[in-house]
Amino acid sequence: MRQLVQRFMAENDGATAIEYGMIAALIAVAIIGTLQVVGTSLSTKFTAIAGNLN
Repeated sequence: MRQLVQRFMAENDGATAIEYGMIAALIAVAIIGTLQVVGTSLSTKFTAIAGNLN
């Protein structure tokens, strides 16, 4: 039983997986935020172009 507890305390695989998950979530939030800003900017440009074509 003691060896089992020591082995459990020495394992870092779970912590590494959580860290990678947090990094992926942070990257996803950054991408979503960037796309929202770019999308708004593109929408404004396309509206201006459509207004000039008419």
